[in-house]
Amino acid sequence: MTDFAPADKAHILSEALPYIQRFYDKTIVIKYGGNAMTERHLMEAFAKDVVLLKLVGMNPVVVHGGGPQIAELLKRIGKQSEFIQGMRVTDEETLDVVEMVLGGLVNQDIVTLINKHGGKAVGLTGKDGNFIHARKMLVASKEKADQMLDIGQVGEITSIDPEIIQHLDVRDFIPVVAPLGADAEGNAFNINADVAAGKIAGALQAEKVIFMTNTPGVLDKQGKLLTGLTPREVEELTADGTISGGMIPKVGYAVDAVNSGVKTAHIIDGRVEHALLLEVLTREGVGTLVKRM
Repeated sequence: MTDFAPADKAHILSEALPYIQRFYDKTIVIKYGGNAMTERHLMEAFAKDVVLLKLVGMNPVVVHGGGPQIAELLKRIGKQSEFIQGMRVTDEETLDVVEMVLGGLVNQDIVTLINKHGGKAVGLTGKDGNFIHARKMLVASKEKADQMLDIGQVGEITSIDPEIIQHLDVRDFIPVVAPLGADAEGNAFNINADVAAGKIAGALQAEKVIFMTNTPGVLDKQGKLLTGLTPREVEELTADGTISGGMIPKVGYAVDAVNSGVKTAHIIDGRVEHALLLEVLTREGVGTLVKRM
């Protein structure tokens, strides 16, 4: 850890003041995943960052994934993970594991860590208060244009009722959300955490939604970081192949969020310690920013 002189520390803190003022009482939705969620020093840094944002008057909402942890538990019980077009096929047995890991183990680990550093975190799933409404997702077959594939209890969000999140924010709690939803009949669904974060941000009309990933952000063909992108520029960069592979859906979720009313969406590198503070409290920020037209 760098040992700054007291005067340098004071200067750094004063530089953060305009951003604390700008984002005071604003909602910031954070999709937490990747290395930031599995490496201990990054987990500790993330928890401290979230607590600090809350203490200076912002309203962070954490939405987390848990793919590696789900895969590990499935392996331990001898069940082979199956994927179709990048999405985990979720039968009833797999859903039991998903609910156990997302709604229990991972969620409570995050809650405990935030509370350890002085926050007041509350863990919940989209089934609590019935706030994430979902339906079964069918996936279009790549082989047969007219065929839709059933991938089990994987859901797409139909609506969000943000009331429970708003109540927690008002009482100075930090919501930590596992991306599970349910339909009107009470059937549970596993939901992509990036999608859930973007949809929750839209429902809350958040100031920012931040996607923590294992990449620096969107890079051009020379490897230079791109930022300040509009939805139209994202479309052009995707068409010419600059945005490709796994970054396509990630940027798509960012575009969907800003199109639904979120002011800015950010794709940042969760492998960088205190990346969250660097994004919110510095002029330069980190990663790729997607903004409205």
